[in-house]
Amino acid sequence: MSVHDDLTSVQRSLDELLRSVGRLEQQLRGSLEMRRVRTDADHLRESVALLREASQGPATTQRRPLVTIPDTPYDMSLWTDSDDEGLGARDRHAP
Repeated sequence: MSVHDDLTSVQRSLDELLRSVGRLEQQLRGSLEMRRVRTDADHLRESVALLREASQGPATTQRRPLVTIPDTPYDMSLWTDSDDEGLGARDRHAP
């Protein structure tokens, strides 16, 4: 099965779940548990919609060009004014 077919199947099952939740809601009005089930079902519906959008591919996103970092060592003069982290300055000794 393709992703589209799987998402369609999930959507059909979710629609049936939402119909069942609606029928239960009519019978069990006002209960905390029923409100939680309704909220969870609504979250599932939103999640499936987001998943469907994401599966349709990237929407005109621009990719940044890759930056090549050379393997050559950096110029050590760039680091003369900094301390080695955790080691202190080069010209000083630990107590």
